[in-house]
Amino acid sequence: MSYCCDVLLISTLACQIADCLDDDELSLFAADILLLSDALSAIAVRRSISNSCTNNTPSTDNPTCCDE
Repeated sequence: MSYCCDVLLISTLACQIADCLDDDELSLFAADILLLSDALSAIAVRRSISNSCTNNTPSTDNPTCCDE
């Protein structure tokens, strides 16, 4: 149940941030954080694919690997 600490920390942080912002600021901040999350997810996927291609010989079996 170590994941509960992360959930509790994030929930506490969200409540603290919400107390400091008005409704419009909170909506904008939430949208910006969502954009950041999506961008970080895309970077993580690209790194994973790049590492996979580096560790394996690119072939027609793995179309995600690009010749560099």
